[in-house]
Amino acid sequence: MPVFEFEGQRYQNPVELAQDVIGGKWKMPILWRLDKRVWRYNELRRELANVSHKMLTQHLRELEHHGLITRTVHPVVPPHVDYAITPLGRTTLPIIEALRTWGSMYRRRREKVRPGPD
Repeated sequence: MPVFEFEGQRYQNPVELAQDVIGGKWKMPILWRLDKRVWRYNELRRELANVSHKMLTQHLRELEHHGLITRTVHPVVPPHVDYAITPLGRTTLPIIEALRTWGSMYRRRREKVRPGPD
């Protein structure tokens, strides 16, 4: 496939675009959790224990920008924000499930060949 431009970025192929949209350490875990229910920011932060505030905020903004999640601000005191997956975001779930399956298979196979501690 020829090089193409999308939203001001140049890509060599659609895989690069997909990695840009859903790649990174936290985007897929976020999408995976949003499949089951709507989450508040602090719930996601607690659930993804090792994510920093900056990184979670950045990934949520990027997922929202790409149309994979919605962000709803409730005008209450104190304010709270809900995140939900969109229909377009749901199209990523089979990809994430395939990666989960592959990761589990890879781990099992590698554990079989790895020598144990002495």
